[in-house]
Amino acid sequence: MSEIAVQRAAMEAEWAGKTLCDALAATADRYGDLPALSDREGDGPWQTVTWAQTRQRALDLAAGFVELGLQPGDHVALMLPNRLEHVLADLGVLHAGGIPVTFYATLAAEQIAFVAGNCDATVAVIDGSSELGRWQQVLAQLPSVRAVIVRDAVACPPEPPYLSWEALVALGAQRHAASPDLVAGRAAAIRPDDPVTLLYTSGTTANPKGVVITHANVLYEVAVATAGGVAPMHARVVSYLPLAHIAERVLTLYLGICHARHVHFCRDAATQLVGTLTDVKPTAFFGVPRIYEKVMAGIQALLTAEQDEGRRAAVAQAMATGLAYVRSLQYGETTSSELAARFAVADEQVLSPIRSLLGLGEAVLMSGAAPFPPEVAVFFAGLGMQVLDVYGMTETTGAFTTNTPLAFRLGTVGQPVPGVEVRIADDGEILTRGPLNTPGYLNLAEQTADLIDGDGWLHTGDVGSIDADGFVSVVDRKKELIITAGGENVSPAAVENLLVAHPLIGQALAYGDRRPYLVALLTLDSGVAPAWARAHGIQTSSLAELAANPEILAEVGRAVETANAKLARVQQVKYWELLPVEWTAESEELTPTLKLKRRVVHAKYTDVIGGLYAS
Repeated sequence: MSEIAVQRAAMEAEWAGKTLCDALAATADRYGDLPALSDREGDGPWQTVTWAQTRQRALDLAAGFVELGLQPGDHVALMLPNRLEHVLADLGVLHAGGIPVTFYATLAAEQIAFVAGNCDATVAVIDGSSELGRWQQVLAQLPSVRAVIVRDAVACPPEPPYLSWEALVALGAQRHAASPDLVAGRAAAIRPDDPVTLLYTSGTTANPKGVVITHANVLYEVAVATAGGVAPMHARVVSYLPLAHIAERVLTLYLGICHARHVHFCRDAATQLVGTLTDVKPTAFFGVPRIYEKVMAGIQALLTAEQDEGRRAAVAQAMATGLAYVRSLQYGETTSSELAARFAVADEQVLSPIRSLLGLGEAVLMSGAAPFPPEVAVFFAGLGMQVLDVYGMTETTGAFTTNTPLAFRLGTVGQPVPGVEVRIADDGEILTRGPLNTPGYLNLAEQTADLIDGDGWLHTGDVGSIDADGFVSVVDRKKELIITAGGENVSPAAVENLLVAHPLIGQALAYGDRRPYLVALLTLDSGVAPAWARAHGIQTSSLAELAANPEILAEVGRAVETANAKLARVQQVKYWELLPVEWTAESEELTPTLKLKRRVVHAKYTDVIGGLYAS
């Protein structure tokens, strides 16, 4: 057997013949008294359920879904924020033999109609009035939906097909008590190759596609995460990314169950994440690059506002030591005793207090879902923080390459996980093959054939490289590479990452396909710009007014010059426009996981882009 085959066999043996239902039963049996899920209203006290209570409630809810007519293999739509009821509903559907399908909360009514119709959802579980209003607009188009469960009893209409969450809980508890073998039989009938969920791509192009993820897929992901040392048992974690995202599902549901984690829900990342992190002090944290960028911008703003030159110099010196130390931890490097001693002093006096303020002093840190800007990685390394960048997609059940504490290299997304093959195609595309690959897209045979070729290689759509030690680097999306009028290939992400390295710049889009040079659209960081303005005597917090302020424009101009100095001539931004707005998921320029929707930005700002070239 080849080394890859040996590794694969070892990983598969960890959960051979098992499903996530088996994993929850084992955790409830072994760690039943440990805290599982903590939730709260606003800034109120945490309300916690144990792993034994979690399983019991899941079984009761499963009986409720069966009573509503749910059949094995039926899809159930879930549209709730990150909260206790969302996870319980997911597990209830699963134990009833159904397939939970979390919808992004930002979907418009017509998008809801498409996704629910595409998967023939038979039941929907939604949060409250906001979701209800959108579902009611399209319910007549969805004849397969027989029941709509509304968590907020006040918002729940009194007539069928609506049912309150409390009514479902009561119905399920009564049915399960009367017929306990019913749900047990449904769960026992599930096989490892059956779907554990159906996840829809975020639809940055046309209609989203439903990605089938199996029990075997997610349990293999659990096995390789365990082997890599990036998923400690009983970790405290914060669940804040949408549960429609594979990363959050792996962290909250799949690793949560298999490793008896203590999950704390953050329902609104924009307003509550920082406070939740400082309160919970997680021991494992996964952040999309935009989250790390926001944290970095906030710290930089504080450092800029520091008036004491001695303190600023001390922080700069400590961060230089931190960066040298983290670099020495890289694969193939060694840490000298002198550097270790200097870092210990810098860490105790300067760096550790900064990390503690963030609530991340104890956490194993990971990043993924989009390219991690090198400047951001260097900044956090300066704080003594080893951010382990990983790489994957919905179609690969999350990460299939990862940096680990023992095999780490800055600027890369790590090495392939055990038992998974990765190679670079002739055109530079990253291909992967192994047990993490999805069986395919729901009802889309042609698109599935385009995704996974006849030899089993999944085509990621990303361009990258692999170094001599097997560390993978991602350049950009294959379809997003800019080809200039001169025929040069330019990665827009590489340009944008340098632009947003300045704390004032919140988002950037580089444009230049078939054009003689690049231009950029920029937005201000809504958290940093007002503070920067106050520190410079500018008496307004309006983003629109700040975007027109001469001092702000001059500083942004210097940021563009700094970025250009690090780029080849063909990559440099010749003209730029600072927009008077912020890009968000709600305004549709970003996906729910804060990735840029380029086509949306191109369409919205066609005139602005045209003006930059006309100038």
